[in-house]
Amino acid sequence: MSKTPPFICIDSLDKDFGRRKVLNGLSLDVCKGEFLTIFGPNGAGKTTLLRILSTLSGFSSGSIVIDGFEIKENPAEIREKIGFISHNLLLYKDLNAYENLRFYGKMYNIPSPENRISELLQKVELDHRKFDVVGSFSRGMQQRLSIARALLHNPEIIFLDEPFSGLDVHASGVLDDMLEDFKKGNHTLIMTTHNIEIGLAHANSVAILSGGKIVYSKRGNLPDSDDFKSIYYEYAGDKA
Repeated sequence: MSKTPPFICIDSLDKDFGRRKVLNGLSLDVCKGEFLTIFGPNGAGKTTLLRILSTLSGFSSGSIVIDGFEIKENPAEIREKIGFISHNLLLYKDLNAYENLRFYGKMYNIPSPENRISELLQKVELDHRKFDVVGSFSRGMQQRLSIARALLHNPEIIFLDEPFSGLDVHASGVLDDMLEDFKKGNHTLIMTTHNIEIGLAHANSVAILSGGKIVYSKRGNLPDSDDFKSIYYEYAGDKA
C-alpha cells in the first residue's frame, strides 16, 4: 500500500542574507488538514520560513513542493491556495473596509465577490463598520479585517505569523473561533507563536525551529504546556 505524499514538503531548505544563514538545511513535511504550530526563539527564522512558503520571499537552495506544485516553478498556482495572516496587514488605510476587500477580490479574480465580502465582514464582526475608513479602526479591528482579506479567496492553506500579537481581547476571541472553524473545514494551517498555551490549544502537531532547522517535531498526543516548556528549553535553549 503506497504512502500518501505530504501536502507540503520542505527539503533541505537554506536561506542566506549575505553571510548570515537564517535557514540551514530545514526539512519538514505537513499533511493535508494538519494544524502545525512552530515555536522558536526570536531570530530563529519563523517569519522567514512563512514568507518563503507564501512566495513572498525567495530561498537560496533546497526544494518546496505544495500540493504537487514546486514553489519556484509554479508560484501563481500556489498563491491561489494560500492565505497569509501576519503583522503586515496589507490594508489601504484611506479606503473603507468594503473597498479594501473588493480590491483584493478583483486581485483574486473572484466573480461577484459581494456575498463573500458580506459573509467575512460578519464573521470578523465588522459588518457595521464596512463603510468606515480603515485608518479610523483600532489595531484589533484592522487585524480582524486583515484576516478577512487573507480568507477572501477561500484558501486551502493558511499561514499565520504570530497572529495573536497585539490583539485586544475581542479580536483574540474572534481569531480563536475562526481557528476552530478552519480545523473543522479541513484547512491546512501553519502558525508561529511565542505563546505555548495558545499554540498547543489549536494544533495537532508541533515543531521547534532553532539554529535554522527543525530540531523537534511531534504529531498527535501532544504534551501539555508544562512538559512542552521543558522540551522547548532542552531543544531551543530559550525559556518559553
